[in-house]
Amino acid sequence: MQYWVPKALTLGVVLGLSGCSVFTNDTHQKKNYRVHESVQVPADLEQPYQDKEFQMNVAVYENDAEPQSFRPPQQVLTLAKGSWAEDKEDVARIYFDKNDGIEALDDFIWAAVEGVINNHQSSIENDDRRNGKLTTGWYSIIEAEDGWFWETVTEVSKQRFEFTLSQEDHQRTASLEVKLVDYQSDKVALDGMLRQQLEVRALNEVVAEFDYRYRLLEVELRKQQGVLSLDLGYDNAGNAALITLADRSTVMERLSNFLERVNFTIIRIDGESNEVLVRYKKPESSVWDSIWGEEASTLNLADGDYTISVGVTDDEQTSLTWSDAEGNVLDAKTMETLQQGLVTALRNRGLSI
Repeated sequence: MQYWVPKALTLGVVLGLSGCSVFTNDTHQKKNYRVHESVQVPADLEQPYQDKEFQMNVAVYENDAEPQSFRPPQQVLTLAKGSWAEDKEDVARIYFDKNDGIEALDDFIWAAVEGVINNHQSSIENDDRRNGKLTTGWYSIIEAEDGWFWETVTEVSKQRFEFTLSQEDHQRTASLEVKLVDYQSDKVALDGMLRQQLEVRALNEVVAEFDYRYRLLEVELRKQQGVLSLDLGYDNAGNAALITLADRSTVMERLSNFLERVNFTIIRIDGESNEVLVRYKKPESSVWDSIWGEEASTLNLADGDYTISVGVTDDEQTSLTWSDAEGNVLDAKTMETLQQGLVTALRNRGLSI
């Protein structure tokens, strides 16, 4: 009944052999043997016997590998609206589509390039924009590390770049390519990887500047729309009202969205009587809002419910007459204050009806 004994022995042998198989030939690499210096015996004493058969020479091996750069290639960042890049391109290039509000796409891109140059307090070395090329002066993409205030800050390297702008015949798409034309550094040698990183980083700076400038342009466009959308006037009954050039149907469609963004709550929209019932409550501003510059716009208006009557004036403009919860029409002074507050909100937030 001891039939399990041979099987157990066989299994043990197999496991032992499989365990030995995990050791590779590198185990017996000569670098893995460590030989220590023999005991130093004073010269005036008898030296110990050393069998030459077991004598090993002391060797020193360099274990530190050559320093290598393991940083991945820099990636083109399509941060700006309407920007895009081709996959697997071996050059630093980005494409821009002509967004709304941009009159000349090439001029807008060149302005972004100039903005980057000015940010680096550099200059234009060669201006050949007629042929789509611009070469910069010297500036440093890699910022120097901060040291103590008495230490002299030195640049790691400085570079000069050539920007090439190509535009399609329809002038609604343009590409911008960056090429490193000169490099100086006493510490870091230029190789293929570093060249690619510098070129793409220079391009990404222009993309960020393009995005910043277009955001400002969008705000200005919205501000202009907002300033022109509300005026102070009177309705056909002679009551003080807000006047807009948009037709009544358009105002009824967009008014609720506009008011909600300036802290009103829409309670009811009555399309038959052309009235909008709203509720206003002043927003609470926190310390964090003031730190980040996002303080909510407040109106000089008492909290409560209001009815907005949307009518048409004799000159075909649209009037917005406001009444409080008791049905009393707001007087001219209150409407003037309300109009100024709404226009300020339009300017600050780039809103329009």
